[in-house]
Amino acid sequence: MLCAGVTVYSALRKSGVESGQWVALLGAGGGLGHLAVQIASKGMAMRVIGVDADEKKDLVLKSGAEHFVGLGVGDTAKAVMELTGGIGVQAVVVLTASNAAYASAPLMIKYGGRVVCVGLPEGELKPIATAFPSILVAKAQSIVGVAVGNKKDAIDVLDMAARGIVKTHFRIEKMDKLTEVFQEMEQGKLHGRVVLDLSG
Repeated sequence: MLCAGVTVYSALRKSGVESGQWVALLGAGGGLGHLAVQIASKGMAMRVIGVDADEKKDLVLKSGAEHFVGLGVGDTAKAVMELTGGIGVQAVVVLTASNAAYASAPLMIKYGGRVVCVGLPEGELKPIATAFPSILVAKAQSIVGVAVGNKKDAIDVLDMAARGIVKTHFRIEKMDKLTEVFQEMEQGKLHGRVVLDLSG
């Protein structure tokens, strides 16, 4: 939990979002995502729009998101824009490994907004499909990547956990369920995290 929490906390700090401003978290119901929702909303007082598979709505809202946008709506960028009165969010933090999520991210940010890259898509390298230089320049937008945080980030996240702000949603599975767990991950149906029980 600590490593994941530090990563998302660092990403949120580098997003440029201040207390009371909108942030969209793509992959909000996953292992990184549900921690990011809690840290952003409860620990940093950001207004969170969580985006993920429809079946993760309860976890995302329970974690502290103000709004949830399910992938079933089709055009998630349009839905996020509508929730922000057509202005867009200050930042989008992409916590999923989906190239489609990355493609929608630049379409959600406002003037001066930022896309923060955290999730790493697998397979063939693909550029962010909607990151058009002319729009980035005209709207003073930026794209940054974040891998890990620093010692201070770790201390801050541990403090949030100690105060009950951050709680990991997880379930325990035996090793013989590993294939099923990977299938859930592949299908985007895994809620929070899975801990593997390695005991006999």
